[in-house]
Amino acid sequence: MVKVGDKLKDFTIKDQNGKDIKLSELKGQKVLLSFHPLAFTSVCANQMKSLEENFAEFQKLNTVPLGVSVDSVPTKRAWAKELSINNTRLVSDFWPHGGLAKELGIFMDKDGVSQRVNILLDENGTVIWMKVYPLGEVPDIKEVLEVIKSKSKS
Repeated sequence: MVKVGDKLKDFTIKDQNGKDIKLSELKGQKVLLSFHPLAFTSVCANQMKSLEENFAEFQKLNTVPLGVSVDSVPTKRAWAKELSINNTRLVSDFWPHGGLAKELGIFMDKDGVSQRVNILLDENGTVIWMKVYPLGEVPDIKEVLEVIKSKSKS
């Protein structure tokens, strides 16, 4: 499993609109990879809505929040529409299936989905914080924002 201090290899992944997100193009900003198992589930919906509701705060903290799951681009698009997510990019780790989650060591082969994990990268793509959550628990967005603020001071 990826750990604090690891520098991630560059990757390209698509958002809900089919637009590429390349990690190297986000250099100079922190990146929150907010992994969730599946779209159209209540805990995951609350996790993604918390990112959207705090989008302005993420911007103030020079942080790009990305909601990542193994769902396809069309599924992510439909889900974003249903949840009224207009700013946060919901990212498809669909093909190769769970490729990014597997690379980070957080893919659950038995279930075919990622664990529920927040991974915070610094401006150069190095992991500066991460937390694994029980599948049935919505990550505490206040804790996430506090961690980002504390990492912004250092």
